[in-house]
Amino acid sequence: MKSSKKASIVILFVLGMSIFGYSQYASASQIGVSITQSELLDKNEKSANYNIELQFDNPSLLLLTAGETEFFIISNDKIVGKGQLESFMLQPLDSSNVKGTFHTDSNVNDDSKSVNITGIIKYDLFVTSIDVPFVYYPTEEQAREFIHQN
Repeated sequence: MKSSKKASIVILFVLGMSIFGYSQYASASQIGVSITQSELLDKNEKSANYNIELQFDNPSLLLLTAGETEFFIISNDKIVGKGQLESFMLQPLDSSNVKGTFHTDSNVNDDSKSVNITGIIKYDLFVTSIDVPFVYYPTEEQAREFIHQN
């Protein structure tokens, strides 16, 4: 009987850890993103380069470490810009400001109806890593400020 109690405890422990792990993965998948700052570095007839700062909000209990992250700026289902974020760490239940740069082409239409910033962040955990996609829809004013180049 003692071995069946130990087996039951092990099974309950593994089941509990699996549920906890899945719930934290689901929480990490809900990471919030917002633009805190963008600054035009240089502009010519064909393109523009910017510094950007995004704020990531971590709703999970996991400490998430991310390497450099590539992201894309999409307007009307067309990639109009590409950027890179620095490596960063998200504390549990906290937010982090992350700096990066991006480049856009000057042939972006001013009548863009749909603009978003999208990417996939690879977070390194203790024994594995997870890929968490993010999509951010800037306000019309933010989109006009750093994508339409007006």
